[in-house]
Amino acid sequence: MLTISIITVCFNSEKTIRRTMDSVLCQTVMPSEYIIIDGLSSDGTVGIAESYKEKFAAKGTDLRVYSEKDNGIYDAMNKGIDKAEGDIIGIINSDDYYEPEAVEVMQHTFENEGCDLAFADICMHMTNGRSFVKKARVRKYTTSRDWNHPTQFVSAKVYERFRYRCRDISDDMDLYFRVKKAGYRIVAVNKVLAHFTMGGVSNRIPAREIIPRIKRRYRIYRENGFSRFYLFECIGFELIKYVLA
Repeated sequence: MLTISIITVCFNSEKTIRRTMDSVLCQTVMPSEYIIIDGLSSDGTVGIAESYKEKFAAKGTDLRVYSEKDNGIYDAMNKGIDKAEGDIIGIINSDDYYEPEAVEVMQHTFENEGCDLAFADICMHMTNGRSFVKKARVRKYTTSRDWNHPTQFVSAKVYERFRYRCRDISDDMDLYFRVKKAGYRIVAVNKVLAHFTMGGVSNRIPAREIIPRIKRRYRIYRENGFSRFYLFECIGFELIKYVLA
């Protein structure tokens, strides 16, 4: 049976990390290990995370908490991947949380589909209290609108080849595109497996940042061999995020 590692990266997340960790603790199939990568928080984040060690141990999961300065969210993710020992790795940030069957569904998906990367539907929670489901799809027309990073699980062998480049906030999309371009088997699961809280670092967009974000997103599409027409995709995506954030 494939083993699962879960990683949470956090920084000054004392208001939200309990919800994230509780969602991992309540999985129908527990991960073999849970790794917290903290960016040297100055609030109570680390203390809260450490307080869960006995609870996870009672369920057979090794909880390890690391707190040190990093070079941003993707550097922290790479650190977690370096420390992970599972066959499959999932990353859920401290503003987000899993559905109880997330690990079980993904373990089953990898074992039965023989995939290298899988992701699922996600429930997006807006700052006005409303929510909507963002569907997961793998299709010929590749767009980040079909893909949901908080639900993404990746085989350790893929992470041996690809890591987050630590260039900007779209590094997660860049990694997904590189994996897809390399021909690995990717599966979309049409079931909500995670919840994403809008208004976090990837969603707080000042108006002056819209054009630079469009340029960065377009660069990633072009670097991965996509048509120039994806510029319109990038413009539309960032405008929608600005309106909804």
